Formats: sequence, C-alpha cells, structure tokens
Amino acid sequence: QVDRYLYQLRLSDDVLLDVMTRFQAEMVKGLSRDTNPTATVKMLPSFVRSLPDGSEKGDFLAVDLGGSQFRAHRVKVFADGKQSSQLESKFYPTPKEVTEGNGTELFDYIADCLSDFMETKNLKHKKLPLGFTFSFPCKQTKLEEGVLLAWTKHFRVRGVQDTDVVSSLRRALQKHKASSDIDVDVLALVNDTVGTMMTCGYDDQHCEVGLIIGTGTNACYMEEMRHISLVEGDEGRMCINTEWGAFGDDGALDDLRTEFDRELDLGSLNPGKQLFEKMISSLYLGELVRLILLKMTKEGLLFNGKVSTALLTKGKIEMEHVSAMEKDKEGLSNTKEILTDLNLFPSEEDCVAVQHVCTIVSFRSANLCAAALAAILTRLRENKKLLRMRTAVGIDGGLYKTHPKVAAQRRRLRAALQPFLLPLPVLRQVRDSMRAELEYGLKRETQAEATVKMLPTYVCGMPDGTEKGKFLALDLGGTNFRVLLVKIKSGRRRSVQMYNKIFAIPLEIMQGTGEELFDHIVQCIADFLEYMGIKGSRLPLGFTFSFPCRQASIDQGTLVGWTKGFKATNCEGEDVVDMLREAIRRRNEFDLDIVAVVNDTVGTMMTCGYEDPNCEIGLIAGTGSNVCYMEDMKNIEIVEGNEGKMCINTEWGAFGDNGCIDHIRTKYDREVDEGSLNPGKQRYEKMTSGMYLGEIVRQILIDLTKQGLLFRGHISESLRKRGIFETKFLSQIESDRLVLLQVRRILQQLGLDSTCDDSMIVREVCGVVSTRAARLCGAGLAAVLEKKRESQGVERLQITVGVDGTLYKLHPHFSRVLQETVKELAPQCDVTFMLSEDGSGKGAALITAVAKRLHNIGQK
Repeated sequence: QVDRYLYQLRLSDDVLLDVMTRFQAEMVKGLSRDTNPTATVKMLPSFVRSLPDGSEKGDFLAVDLGGSQFRAHRVKVFADGKQSSQLESKFYPTPKEVTEGNGTELFDYIADCLSDFMETKNLKHKKLPLGFTFSFPCKQTKLEEGVLLAWTKHFRVRGVQDTDVVSSLRRALQKHKASSDIDVDVLALVNDTVGTMMTCGYDDQHCEVGLIIGTGTNACYMEEMRHISLVEGDEGRMCINTEWGAFGDDGALDDLRTEFDRELDLGSLNPGKQLFEKMISSLYLGELVRLILLKMTKEGLLFNGKVSTALLTKGKIEMEHVSAMEKDKEGLSNTKEILTDLNLFPSEEDCVAVQHVCTIVSFRSANLCAAALAAILTRLRENKKLLRMRTAVGIDGGLYKTHPKVAAQRRRLRAALQPFLLPLPVLRQVRDSMRAELEYGLKRETQAEATVKMLPTYVCGMPDGTEKGKFLALDLGGTNFRVLLVKIKSGRRRSVQMYNKIFAIPLEIMQGTGEELFDHIVQCIADFLEYMGIKGSRLPLGFTFSFPCRQASIDQGTLVGWTKGFKATNCEGEDVVDMLREAIRRRNEFDLDIVAVVNDTVGTMMTCGYEDPNCEIGLIAGTGSNVCYMEDMKNIEIVEGNEGKMCINTEWGAFGDNGCIDHIRTKYDREVDEGSLNPGKQRYEKMTSGMYLGEIVRQILIDLTKQGLLFRGHISESLRKRGIFETKFLSQIESDRLVLLQVRRILQQLGLDSTCDDSMIVREVCGVVSTRAARLCGAGLAAVLEKKRESQGVERLQITVGVDGTLYKLHPHFSRVLQETVKELAPQCDVTFMLSEDGSGKGAALITAVAKRLHNIGQK
C-alpha cells in the first residue's frame, strides 16, 4: 500500500540513467564561459591544481564551517615516507543566533573559537598557516580568496553574500592578534568536498573525486584545464566544485519532484533554491517524511486518521529519527517510541508502514546521489579516453557514514568479503609456504608427506626446430575429450598444422568404471581415424592426461588421484598408458605407438618453447590450476642422475592439503570443499581455478541473501542449485563493457530476480573472488620463479612463462592481476607471459616429436 502511494519516489533504472545524462549536460553548461551565467550547476574552479604526493610536511591549522557544528583542527604532517599525519580537533556548536545573525558576529565567533582552540593546545605564540573550509558556493579567482554566491542549508547570515569571506575572517582574526597573541596566516579557502578529496588523496593516489552527503550534499572532481573556459590555461588539471545541490533549480528535475518536495521547498529558508540537495541531504529528509506521514494520516491510511499537533509541526521529525526507525533490529521498536512521542498511537501495521516510508525516502536520496556521481565518474573516464578506469571517491558526511542502511549494509558486505582481501604480507607468506613445499616435494625423505608432489615427467629436452612428421595427440582433462592429428614441418618452412575433433564425455562415463572410460576414449579415436582416413597408419601418439600421475618413464603414468569432477573406478594406482593400450586391444581395429603421457602444463610449456627457447615454465589457469617448470637434475633427489634438466609437474593444486593455508581459507571455501567430490583435497586449486570460483560466489550470495542484502532476502530455487555460476558468467559480469543493467539481465537469465543494487553487489563479489584467485596464483608462480632464479644463481632472471586456460585467457582482469602480483612478489624476475596456442594438443605432439628425435640419436 505504501509502495503504491509513494510510487513517484521509486525511480527506475532508466529514470536514473536519464538523471545521469541530464547532470552531464549541466556540467558542460557550467564549465563554459558562455553558458555559466545561466547554469544552475556552477562548476566553480577551486584553484587546487594537484593532489598530495607524500612530500608534504609541517604544522597547520584548519577551521571548518558548513555543517551542524564548527570545527577547529591542528594537523601535523610528517614527510617520513609513510605519509603519516596527526590530527587534534575540537568541536563547537553553531547556534541559531550565529547562523542567522550578521556577518561580523559570524566571523568574530569563528575567531573566538579558534582562539580558544589555540589556547587549549598551547599554540598562542606560534605563527601557523591556516586552511579555511567553507562549505558554501564561492566564486574564487585564487586559492586564498572567495566571494560567497549564496547561503545554503540552514545558514542565512546577513551582509556576507557577494563579499570575500577570507577577508572577513582575516579582519576578525586581526582583532585577536594584539589582545591574545594569535598570529594566523589564512593561505587557502576550500570547499568541504575539496578537503575530503585531498584527505583521501593523501592515502590513495587514485582519489580524484570528493563527495559530501550530510547536512548538505555536493561533489568535486579533477577536471582537465582545457575544458575549463572560466579560467586561463590549458595545461594540467584543476579541482572543480560542482555545487550540485542547485541541480534542477531551472526546472530540469520538475518531472521527478513530488508534491511533498514542493511543499518542503515552499517552507524552507530558500524557496526555489538547492532543489537537488532538498531531495538528498539529511537537513531535509526528516521533514519530507513528516509531510508524507501527515498526508497519509489525513487520508486515513495511518493512525486511524488521527493527526497530532506534533505531526503538524515543522521540524518535529529529523534525520536522526528517520535513521533510528530504519535500523535493522531495533527499528520497529524505535518507530513505535518516536511515533508515541509525537502523540500518535501507532498499531504494529502503522509502525511497519512508517518504517517503509523512511526507507523509500532514503533510497531515493541514495539513488539520486549515485546518478549524479555516475555522471562525474563517466566524465573523468571519457576525459582520459579509457574503456575502464580505476579511481577512488573520498566521502564524508553524517548521512553517508551513519545512516543505518548504508552503514549496516556496507559493514556486513565488508565483513563477508574482508577475508578475500589478501594484503601483501599474507601473499608473501603464501609464496614462502609454496616455496617450502616445492623443496619438500623434490627431496627423497620428505616427498611422501609433501602436498606439492613435484612429479618427474621424464621430459628432458625442449624443441630445437628439427622436429618433423605426423603425430596423434589425445587431450583428456575436462568435460570434453579431443583427438588431434598434428603435422610438424622443420627447416625454413617450419610450421605446425593441426586437425582435431571434440567429443563429449558424459557424466556417467566420467564417474563410471575405468574400463568404460577408456573404451569411450578408444571409440572416439576410432571415429577420428575414420574421419581423417588414417585408420591403417601406426602413428606416434602423445597423451595429454591432465591429472596427477607418478611417472617412471615418459610412456608410463600411474594415476595418483582424480580431480576436476572425474571419479572413474579402478583407475587410481593404475598405469593409464597400459589402460589405454588394453582398450585398444579390446577393440582390435587399429594400433598406435604411444610414446608419451604428458600433463597439460608440460604441453603448454612445450608449445611456447617451440616459439621461444626462453620458455621454461608452463602455467594452467582454467578449469583446474597447475604449473610445471624445468628443474636442474641435481636438485631432483627422487630420480637418478645429475646431468641436465627435467620438467617437473608440481601438481600445486594440492598445496595446503596439510593445513598450511587454512588461515586464509574462508567459511565459503570450506562449504565448497565439503560439497565437492574430493573433500579435503586440492584446496589451493579450489581457491584459484575456474571450476570452483563460481561456486564460491554462489555460497557468498546465499549468505548475503540470508542477511537481507540481496534479492530482497529471498533465496530462489536457482540460487540453491550447485554449479549455476559457471566461470563464463563471472567473466561476463566483471566485463568492462557491461553496464549494471546488462549484469542484471545475466542474473535474470540465471533465474535471479535482481535490482541494479543487487547487480552492483554481485559484481563486487565476483571481482573480489576472482582477484583473490589471481593473487594466490601469482603468489604460487612467484615461488617457482624465485626458486628458478636462485637455482641459476643470477641477480635477475629473464624467463618466459607459457600460459593456457580459459580463466587466464577470457576473464577480463585475471591475467592483469596475476602479472601485477608476480611483479610485487618476484621483483628480481623479468617475466614474459606467452599465451599458448593449444598446449594440450600441439604440446603433446611436440613432446612426442622431441622424444622420437632423442630416441633416434640414442638418448634416453
């Protein structure tokens, strides 16, 4: 019933996009010298030209006028390389006689407060520079001068408009100088949005927007000088104070303003002014709620139609009441208490309805603010000519910080996602733990207990360009199985041609018996040989078998254990090459020369090694996660011999199965592990590979929905289904090209009825999960790189890593985050990442070709 009554306050996604477009047009108007005089969004130059760079130091004073309190600060800034600062503050009230008195009284009051503050802090005999935060629209011609254009919020001081406020403050301070030894130099006048941006910019170099959502609302951002015709110069940037509170003062938002907005405006101190601010800021939202409740009561929808004197009184409902009524747990009891204090006699239904009115008013406020902010962010991105932009928004204001919906939602979302944000020291621990496990896996006495098995592959040589001939390759490792014919030419016309056919492996085969699985594989080979017309040829074959195998030679591989959803019986502990040969004999239609059984990581390394001799590492980041690398034989105690190198298949997916990374596993990781086919196994892989990331996301979404943060608190049947979030959906949801409306459509295709707010949270969840996966993968790879560098005894290692896998290739950010992490954790390694062209197929054929070449010249 409330929803129907207040339908005008519910703004659709299309309307919000339209608001964004309208605000973009107003920004352009305000920036131009020709149209600025008639623009409502004044886009005032602040003469702040740059952000802090960390070299700032000294002792400073600041005063802040503009909100419900006046504040005096002393700030010590240290140039100690840590960008540290020390803040001391004192708060003073802003009584009505000051905010609605005359200008002399106002600035004398500011000077009195500052004098009191300096005396309290024992600063009376020091000459200190001062920054003056004045949170009202001012026209500035330089940093230390500003003419007040108009008062806003609850201020209405006489004799100040159209005068320089810095001069007024200096005159007031001069009166104190002789009598109380105050010597202050006012160096800068800034808007509170600019101060907020600078504060956050001191901690985060990406911060280029400041936003205030409190008693009033406003935003600033760094604009290109070439677009600001209001000031001279084209080089660099300047911070623009948008003064967006006046957006709509020319009627641009009249179609969105309700009868309640109009009534509130008529009763305000500045009718017809700051109309956007009056729909957003905390100074007005309480009054807006009162006007709505009054009309609903008069129409008999609340309190049995009985209106109290208090409900008829302007200002009786303030923002603190609205916030109290919107609280999650005690909201309803607060509502009853507040309404009773207003001499109303609410039923339980009345309390629920009033609480909902508060939510709708707050929700519209947040949505309108977000639409205008989106316009600023879009302009920043377009100014930089980027498809995707990393930035930070500095935010201040009581409404944003303390509103229960914002604060509680962000707090609970942060609590859920915080464990996924792995700081650099934690990643270094992961790198060092992985490094230790690599060493354990290579040593004879510790290999049995090591989680990272470091399996010898008996691949001891890389392609040298002389390989040639026809080879068959098999690729088993996911839900599809491939058979390939690979033709390799050597010499000046060196090339590799491939022909392949893909066959499905049904779930009942993946999880049936070993005999059924290998009979199915041989059936697929027979179909391919028939298809290619080569059934009578006995070709050398390389078998890419992407599961952990213990090898005693290149053509023998004993399956250690299934991963990635495979569960065929009577295979573990058996030689998979023998099982393939037996299946070929059972069929009795053709014969093959099985030369090599290889892991997909090894195939990836060989494929890239064919193009780049510097490639000695192979990485898979797809359905599964694994790495291999060329190790010096002298370091491999588990095989005989000290000469040359051998490729080691790390099988790092099992890293952490001994509990060494339990401290970074979240409750969601444990839920995914418990529901998997191999609980307690492949823990690292379950945090880094595409097969499991979607399931981690699903578990988080279920938890957030239970908390009421998503999907209106309703867990749909779709969300209950395991496997609903495939990796491809994560990649789509995180794509730079998708706006939230498109993300919402993807979620709706998955059977999830979502709002754009839901879409934003889902995108954030996907981003956090995939970023952690890339960071962990980067930490593991850094361990391998550092081991290689120290083994070679070089100060800097130049190396190429061959990479394959859908997560690395198709996810919009995974590869970038992984590479950045490697740079951070292995700074002495110069790494080239090379995408593999079909490592599983081409790589298997190349290994077979190298093995045949070495065999022909008499090498083992």
